[in-house]
Amino acid sequence: MRDKRFDEGREGGGGVSGPYVLGLGEVDEDRAGLVGGKAAHLGALSRIDGARVPDGFCVTTDAFRRVVARAPEVGALLDRLAGADPDDRQAVRAISAEVRRAVEEAGIPDDLAAGITGAVARSGEGAAYAVRSSATAEDLPTASFAGQQDSYLNVVGPEAVLRHIGRCWASLFTERAVIYRRRNGIDDRTVHMAVVVQRMVFPDASGVLFTADPVTGDRRTATVDAGFGLGEALVSGLLNPDVFTVRDGEVVARTIAVKERAVHALPGGGTREVTVGPEQRERPALTDAQVVELVRLGRRIEARFGSPQDIEWCLTDDGFRIVQSRPITTLFPVPVPLPEAAEGGRTPSVYVSVGHQQMMTDAMKPLGWSMWQRTAMVPMHEAGGRLFVDVTPRLASPASRAALLDVMGKGDPLVRDALETVLERGEFGAPAPDAGPMGSAGPVGPPAGGAPEAAVTEASVTEADPAVVAELVERSETSLAALERDIRTKSGPALFDFLAEAFDEHKRVLSDPLSIRAIMAGMEATWWLNDKLGEWLGEKNAADTLTLSAPGNITSEMGLDLLDVADAIRPHPEVVAFLNDVDVQDDDFLDELVKLPGGSGAREAIETYLARYGMRCVGEIDITRPRWSERPATLVPLILDNVRNFGPGAAERRFEQGRKKAFQAERDVLSRLRVLPDGERKADETKRMIDQVRAFAGYREYPKYGIVCRYLLYKQALLAEAGRLVRDGVLAEPEDVHYLTFQELEDVVRSRRVDDRVIARRKEEFRSYEALTPPRVLTSDGEAVTGAYRRNDVPAGALAGLAVSTGSVEGRARVILDLADAELEEGDILVTRFTDPSWSPLFLGVAGLVTEVGGLMTHGAVIAREYGLPAVVGVDRATQLIRDGQRIRVHGTDGYVEILS
Repeated sequence: MRDKRFDEGREGGGGVSGPYVLGLGEVDEDRAGLVGGKAAHLGALSRIDGARVPDGFCVTTDAFRRVVARAPEVGALLDRLAGADPDDRQAVRAISAEVRRAVEEAGIPDDLAAGITGAVARSGEGAAYAVRSSATAEDLPTASFAGQQDSYLNVVGPEAVLRHIGRCWASLFTERAVIYRRRNGIDDRTVHMAVVVQRMVFPDASGVLFTADPVTGDRRTATVDAGFGLGEALVSGLLNPDVFTVRDGEVVARTIAVKERAVHALPGGGTREVTVGPEQRERPALTDAQVVELVRLGRRIEARFGSPQDIEWCLTDDGFRIVQSRPITTLFPVPVPLPEAAEGGRTPSVYVSVGHQQMMTDAMKPLGWSMWQRTAMVPMHEAGGRLFVDVTPRLASPASRAALLDVMGKGDPLVRDALETVLERGEFGAPAPDAGPMGSAGPVGPPAGGAPEAAVTEASVTEADPAVVAELVERSETSLAALERDIRTKSGPALFDFLAEAFDEHKRVLSDPLSIRAIMAGMEATWWLNDKLGEWLGEKNAADTLTLSAPGNITSEMGLDLLDVADAIRPHPEVVAFLNDVDVQDDDFLDELVKLPGGSGAREAIETYLARYGMRCVGEIDITRPRWSERPATLVPLILDNVRNFGPGAAERRFEQGRKKAFQAERDVLSRLRVLPDGERKADETKRMIDQVRAFAGYREYPKYGIVCRYLLYKQALLAEAGRLVRDGVLAEPEDVHYLTFQELEDVVRSRRVDDRVIARRKEEFRSYEALTPPRVLTSDGEAVTGAYRRNDVPAGALAGLAVSTGSVEGRARVILDLADAELEEGDILVTRFTDPSWSPLFLGVAGLVTEVGGLMTHGAVIAREYGLPAVVGVDRATQLIRDGQRIRVHGTDGYVEILS
């Protein structure tokens, strides 16, 4: 129903009246749907003490709708635009141009034009104005839309104002605005345009204030960019601005640019570029006192809007004017303190990313991250849909600092370097002890699920007894069977009572002392072999070859078993042809498969595989992700790659080749050791460690497998509960539970009530979080601390990383961000952001591996060594710096990647 308020005249905001025109003093964020984001913020700004906003008015979105209604072809054009391929830039450009032309040619109705010109007359008919876009999808907390629509400066006269309002409306459909909306998941048909008309300010200086450092995210640091004249020169890149850095009310750094050009207003309207006089070029646009005053005002604005702001300002003789404020949407959020921590005073904290340890840095939905919190062994904090661990207590204590840095350094040298960077500032006591060069030091982290650090660092070595692993697997399977039996009978509030007990059992299994000792036995044997054989024989990463085809590795078996599935399919051409036409969204394909010759056997092979591995998927630590058992078609491209690239019996052949190579390496190492001084002792110790690493290295992957097995059962129970909530009319659709935390879902089940606004807001937040890159290390001030490889052994132009699987290989880079897009040929090198266990079947078909995230003991590294795949991980921005199809050389022994073409 149309809001009757829009049919009534009103007074206010300097005497502006009419159904389609509002004074800025009449609006704030509550009316953003009517006046757009920019006008809503300007109205709110005008109420902040000390924030002086140029006078003006807003032409509302109702006016825009009325004008667009005069051009009925716009609706059909927007439907065409919605159906256009997002990657077809030419089509998007052509259709959006047609929409703009239709909007501009629609014309402004006489009564609307009279209302606007009346507002201009009341503000000053001969004055100059800024005519600025204010779309409903603009200056949002999750998307700023900076520069996506058009604004015009120094517009003089009522007719010119009307003409430029029409141009602003049309600019809602510039190609850049349309593409920006697509990237942010916003439908063009849902966005409307208001227009702000403000008295023009002719400043001495202007620029931008960021109330948080836009590069590092540090919320305590503000930056001010400043130049002479209008801000257009700075925004357009015409000049390099002066840059001031302010921290705790003091200018701590400044860069004064040589300002040769500026933009000034022309007397009759419009702007022009002018040359700055020689006497002013090197003069600061602002004094330090003015900078501090501006930042102080910025902090008040930030407090009003509740988030760091990107603020456009002007300086005239009588002080600062604020002409715009929008959220800084590129900052990574600050971790949320746990309730017990929030009760104390503010203490600087340092957080380490969980996702980098788990090889899954994508954003998780609230149910996903809250479930991982509930089942993890250490407290975790959420930020931006990711989880972080607060390492401050251990970092601050000299007694525990060295052990923490050692563990983190083995896990990921970039994390250690970032932590040392924080320590060097002196905020946590003495700087870190000198641990020597990291080079290719192998990283390590806690066992899957996040076992307590004390257990990781203090666990003793277990002798190489294969019965230990068998016993641990039996314990896990027994616990899992009990969960599967008991959870089936639970629903409603009783389900959540049961899950509280199930989570305790989950943690008990993870913290089993024997399990931790077994994991540590494999890790410590790996470190020992690499260190000692490097010292005694000059061998780099000797354990890589010695652990080939180690028994009991559930993740490497997953890849080999998929080769067996391909063997069941390869002899049947009709099955292969059918699978080639299966869409990854077609999850009913198994029912059609049985109608083909050989289809029954193919289906049985796939279902057998799913029975053992169907709980896995990409991003499996997020319970909301579709499992392979829920989306079996996800496996089809991987199966077809195996059909195409391998022959029958490849699984057994590959495993046996690796085993023989490992035993040959063992014989070679032991014979070389025996001829050394004290060689028999060295050979005996090495043999013991080889037996130990082969007995326990494979088990490293099993606890994660146990976790995802339990997660599938939790998920099935929670989705069944979601289905009941939908049937009872509490939820609109089952997947809505993904946007509630576990505790919120329990509350909904008990109360039978939900706040739909929370779900809608969470969906919007999740879309924005997907665009963010999580840092390895983050402070409570919001600063993303970036580590670096302190190395001098990397050739010029090569990309440094961490050596995790020995060997060197050259081939075609395949940059793959989504497992479903993988089409590989023999000899290809996989380049991706991260690889959790679900990527392992892909490793069999590639010659090398490069990832942006990872460590020596993360899943991708373990499986790369298992398959004898040269691999380098932790290569910063690898998927951006390496183009798909380029030839590269991976130096898995020395830890770097060369781009050859």
